[in-house]
Amino acid sequence: MRILGIDPGYAIIGYGILEYDGARFQTVAFGAITTPAGKPFTERLDIIYRDMCTVLDTYRPDCMGIEKLFFNTNQKTGIDVAQARGVTVLAAVQRGIPISEYTPLQVKQSVVGYGRAEKKQVMEMTRRILGLSKVPKPDDTADALAIAICHGHSSKSQRLNLR
Repeated sequence: MRILGIDPGYAIIGYGILEYDGARFQTVAFGAITTPAGKPFTERLDIIYRDMCTVLDTYRPDCMGIEKLFFNTNQKTGIDVAQARGVTVLAAVQRGIPISEYTPLQVKQSVVGYGRAEKKQVMEMTRRILGLSKVPKPDDTADALAIAICHGHSSKSQRLNLR
């Protein structure tokens, strides 16, 4: 199964693509879609959409895991992230890719085994699980890989529950 993990944002959108056979993960690719701060917001959304379409068409994932949004104290930032997340989800939906959402707590629990783990712990465990020599940068990319790992673990447990 080829999994695309997404860490949503509007300045930086992390993505990570993994192959998962139910036992082992293999890293296919990872990176970040970035948008220039000086551009109008609608142009930034267009960049995100087009670049996400390129990622989807290049790597052809079977499924996508994305971080569930939660609003912090800055509602404008939350709304902007939600809009950017929307164009990301749209690109996947247009290609018939099933999407699952995960909270940060679920990702931490899946990757580290503890839902209140520190970000640094999640990044290090992501590196170890994937056998990478160093933690991917920017952080959004490492987060996206952690989300993909969480989705792999989640889909495996869902398959086990069906038997």
